Amino acid sequence: MSEVGTTTRRNDLRTLWHLLFHRVRGETHAERLESFYTGQAEGYDNFRSRLLHGRKELIEQIPFVPEAVWVDLGAGTGENLLHAGRQVQALQNVHLVDLTPSLLRVAQQRINAEKLANVQTHCTDATTFSLPDNSVDVVTFSYSLTMIPDWFAAVSNAVRMLRPGGTLAVVDFYVSRKFAADGHHQHGGLRRAFWSHWFAADNVFLNGDHAAMLHRETQVRQFSEHTGRVPYLPFVKAPYYLFVGTKPVAQPRFS
Repeated sequence: MSEVGTTTRRNDLRTLWHLLFHRVRGETHAERLESFYTGQAEGYDNFRSRLLHGRKELIEQIPFVPEAVWVDLGAGTGENLLHAGRQVQALQNVHLVDLTPSLLRVAQQRINAEKLANVQTHCTDATTFSLPDNSVDVVTFSYSLTMIPDWFAAVSNAVRMLRPGGTLAVVDFYVSRKFAADGHHQHGGLRRAFWSHWFAADNVFLNGDHAAMLHRETQVRQFSEHTGRVPYLPFVKAPYYLFVGTKPVAQPRFS
């Protein structure tokens, strides 16, 4: 095995150990996140790239325009910057928001390496991160909505910041409601229970209401449902979705 392959396998094993056996500690949500991620930040991107499917596809669906403002809530290591590519340099500002210092340190290293003067990291909560109302062009949640306890507030905060016509884009794991909306996949009871229990062990909480709220809060441009392989479990595929919507433009009132 090559040196690169050996390093990858070593990082994978460390990440798997943290996923399966590491006891998450902390009194607050921020402390629990840091406890969970601090030992796996180095190998985070390599392992997650094989578990967190659809991130590149999601970014490709976003209509970035020059001088736009992008807020990535739950940005982690900032890997979405790579998926956006050269478009990042043409944006006015990019705000990477996360509660986990160890992941944001990796993000800052990436920013420094790429010399992205228009990108900033913010170690704060997605529910309280504040920019003026109607001032943001794009808000993304990339496998972060399921890790935010008050996800209602996070979505509301995202919509508040977005300008009318701005884009809200989400990719995440999920299970359907017991009775799925017309045209949506219906997950059986055992499947819903299995994935909910599996992810909850790592403080990732799947919820059929996520997609429903996104549909309610925006004008839907895309909603697609998929399954993706889980590393080292070749016959197991986890359900996830891609969502892209726009904030409604207020209609003029006539007296």
